[in-house]
Amino acid sequence: MTVHEHELAALVGHEFPGGTYRIAHWENFLLSEATGAPPMPEDLVHPVHLFHVPINGAGTSIAELFTLGRADSDASVTIDYYDWEYFVPLREALAYRVTGAITEHERRSPEGGPVVDSLCFCIEMREAGRRLAARCTIRWHFWRFGS
Repeated sequence: MTVHEHELAALVGHEFPGGTYRIAHWENFLLSEATGAPPMPEDLVHPVHLFHVPINGAGTSIAELFTLGRADSDASVTIDYYDWEYFVPLREALAYRVTGAITEHERRSPEGGPVVDSLCFCIEMREAGRRLAARCTIRWHFWRFGS
């Protein structure tokens, strides 16, 4: 599949639908248990929730992000980084307003290597009072092995 650079550059500014997300006690408990960590005290949320809560809460999915990036296959996408910023502790059962957008695109063609398109997603979680609670900045590489 040929993916033209201008198609992906046009995605910069694309906003996700957004939404509200509440981390339930059972969800927090199970994720803590799955990581081998004891439950957090006083309804604090385990930090690893920032892997999935921002994407789901913004009204998108990993599958949709793969589609937007025109992934050739699951194996053609790699994570460059996840940058998590916490401005206040996240808590169970609080409703967080989640918004996000594609903020950057970069195409590189290393000599002798495949073309790679990098997309950066920035997703913010806000408390009911609109105070910024957390920000997740994610950069994924979409490798073009057939290009």
